[in-house]
Amino acid sequence: MSGGVDSSATAALLLAQGYDVIGITLKLWPQDCVNRAEDKCCGPQAVTDARAVCDKLGVPYYLIDESADFQKHVIQYFADEYKAGRTPNPCVMCNQNLKFGRLLDRADQLGAQFIATGHFARVERAIGAPSTVSASFEEPPQRAEKVLGVPGRYLLKRGRDLRKDQSYFLFSLRQDQLARILFPLGEKTKSDTREVARQCQLKTADKEESMEICFVPDNNYGGFLQSANLVQKHRGEIVDLHGDVLGHHDGIEFYTIGQRKGLGLTTSKPVYVIALDVENNRVIVGDDAALDRDEFIADRCNWHPFEQLSAPIEVTAKIRYNHPGTPATVTPLENGQVKVKLHVPQRAITPGQAAVFYQDDLVVGGGWIMR
Repeated sequence: MSGGVDSSATAALLLAQGYDVIGITLKLWPQDCVNRAEDKCCGPQAVTDARAVCDKLGVPYYLIDESADFQKHVIQYFADEYKAGRTPNPCVMCNQNLKFGRLLDRADQLGAQFIATGHFARVERAIGAPSTVSASFEEPPQRAEKVLGVPGRYLLKRGRDLRKDQSYFLFSLRQDQLARILFPLGEKTKSDTREVARQCQLKTADKEESMEICFVPDNNYGGFLQSANLVQKHRGEIVDLHGDVLGHHDGIEFYTIGQRKGLGLTTSKPVYVIALDVENNRVIVGDDAALDRDEFIADRCNWHPFEQLSAPIEVTAKIRYNHPGTPATVTPLENGQVKVKLHVPQRAITPGQAAVFYQDDLVVGGGWIMR
């Protein structure tokens, strides 16, 4: 429970459905949490609100310290990705390792069969014997056919409210995690959620939602990396696509693909960050057209309807959370990697971000964009 309206309404809906409910907030920050985001994540106000909701609903509440794992699996990852010239997605890693990782361990300790969150997404189980899946139940359908899923596997789908859908952030969840997850808001809209909270007279019913990274409430990730002593400034060159030096930077960690503002350059036309050269500590810039790409490699792929991809498949690919998605062909490579060929070139495909593959509402799978 984050202390927001979504997790509050989730608890109320579960109670109405007959579940025995336990409220849990994961304390992810150490003592300086109040200076980071008082009313967000696990800040003092968020904890107070979550506790008040549980008291109103008459369910037990626990605040559990997971700050060491958060530091290891989210914060350190966040810094390491920027140092490697990639742009991280900490919400995916937090979901994978904390909200649906450590929280499952805590559920076992408390004798709870399921965990539930306020995510707008759905989990369903594949049934029947779809003709598009081979008899071995190991190979996916051939190109251009719809994926129905190997019988018995758990499928991740978009939330019904497409404006709030959060399935993108959940693509990396494993089958054993999906088997124990409940998403009561998956069939509801945001307005439905607030109405549930109002009917139950919960204090979070009209609470504003946060859109920032929880540990960088001002969206100044470079300042966070420095203040947390995770990155030190180190001077390097800003060069064009021909290698000509245009200026200097204080560290590649403070830049991301597609960035235009804050480059400190005087040029005859706008330039954007095209690539980050870690080996030579260089920021490479170019014009707008240089940002377009129609192909990339993704690794560490995770699939839901089947275990492994063994033949090309047609999907809608999202290359970042707020990307609308674009038609693509995904072809399996070795070592769990895939080649993603976009039917229409896309702007600022960014190493380190998640590429998530859909067919209609179904999350077929996803992976991490490589350089």
